[in-house]
Amino acid sequence: MQQIIPYPSIFVIKSLLFGLLLLTGCERGEEVRAVDFSKTVTVSDPVTNARGRPVLRAAVGAMISPKETHGIYLQLLAFVSRKVEMDLEFVQRKTYAEVNEMLGQGEIDLAFICSGPYALGSKDHGFELLVAPEVQGSPVYYSYLIVNRDGPHQTLEDLRGAVFAFTDPHSNTGRLVPEYWLAVMGERPETFFRDVIYTYSHDNSIQAVAQGLVDGAAVDNLIWDYFARENPVHTARTRVIKRSAPYGIPPIVVGADMPRERVDLIRGLLLDMHTDPEGAVILGELMIDRFVPADPAWYASILELQETVRSLGEHDTP
Repeated sequence: MQQIIPYPSIFVIKSLLFGLLLLTGCERGEEVRAVDFSKTVTVSDPVTNARGRPVLRAAVGAMISPKETHGIYLQLLAFVSRKVEMDLEFVQRKTYAEVNEMLGQGEIDLAFICSGPYALGSKDHGFELLVAPEVQGSPVYYSYLIVNRDGPHQTLEDLRGAVFAFTDPHSNTGRLVPEYWLAVMGERPETFFRDVIYTYSHDNSIQAVAQGLVDGAAVDNLIWDYFARENPVHTARTRVIKRSAPYGIPPIVVGADMPRERVDLIRGLLLDMHTDPEGAVILGELMIDRFVPADPAWYASILELQETVRSLGEHDTP
């Protein structure tokens, strides 16, 4: 059985930040809008607004819940759009698959996406790596297996018969990695756990564990570490009992239709962002050292992970 925890945001951090950033953008002559693309129509590239200014249509995969995404990522996207003299349309969707589809259909230009959707979807949807963040000196990240601080669970095996939270069906750290752990044990989620739910963001999974709504979850370490530093109200009520091998860090990608000169301009801006005083502050708030050129080879292990899960699953099928 699969259930869904309600979609609205869980954490409340810097609740006034979004409004202040909008005002700041307006003062600088920059238009920043939150956009729901549920009624998107096909448009030609380049996109311009009513004032004739080019528009940068940027999205963030649902790694964290919507309100948190605004507060955490809007500063960076507004910085980029201002530097390249474009207005910003900030897009959010519920699932990783929706963002991939929008990139493939040319409905958005640039997106922060999870590593799983990049590794498993770039070929089908035609988007390409732009840059990747470097965190604590390395462009990798991990899956954390977390449980309630006061619960009895110490290992994955202890979660047999428990209720478990995945984040998104296409998540690497939030689904594929724990599936791999189970496959190596000769197990599957549907038989190992009593019940599995999807939360559709890592912060939702953290809260679900903290509040005892589920017994365990697998989450992106970058997000757990971020909230542990910025607002540990929920992370403090969880424990990390397992950490995965390293995987290529969630990158920024661009759609295939973005003009090459614009791709190069934005890539150069992001690669130099840590040398800009304002940019360095924004990166510091995101716990990012800097952006670096991204290598597709960093994500090959995710494809191998998927193949291992598939092959072991087929081997176990009667």
